[in-house]
Amino acid sequence: MIKPRQEVPDLKLELINDTQWNLEAQQVENFTMLVFYRGLHCPECKKQLEALANKLEDFSDRGVNIIAASCDSEKLAKKTAEEWDITALPVGYGLSIEEAREWGLFISEGIKDEEPEQFSEPGLFLVRPDKTLYAASVQTMPFARPKLDDLLKAIDFIKKKDYPARGEA
Repeated sequence: MIKPRQEVPDLKLELINDTQWNLEAQQVENFTMLVFYRGLHCPECKKQLEALANKLEDFSDRGVNIIAASCDSEKLAKKTAEEWDITALPVGYGLSIEEAREWGLFISEGIKDEEPEQFSEPGLFLVRPDKTLYAASVQTMPFARPKLDDLLKAIDFIKKKDYPARGEA
């Protein structure tokens, strides 16, 4: 389990726009926000990522870069981009189960035909520019994800009060 104030694992992903994303290369004012989603098969993920795509500018205005990523294959990830309203959102694919475990994500086995054999459950991570974890929210199921407006308010509070990462003990 990654604790706040500890360095997070390195992460490099292919993006659906045929470029590469590297956490190490991120140059951010405040945070990189990694949103791990279950995949194309998940209607809750669709809702979350479409809402996130509509709030990209709000996060960017607060010095937050965002990436959404899943264990989906390139084909499934590109199909996600075609079927969901997320064109402005950077979407990475090919997260390995081992990488997902390094981040502390829960792994599920598919129980329906449309689900992959294995995939990660959702997680959201705020990572400081020095690549240390500030905050994380990890779910064992597709439900009960952080509300984006609550995150925006929290980021405003963190910046205003210079609030430190908590939960490191």
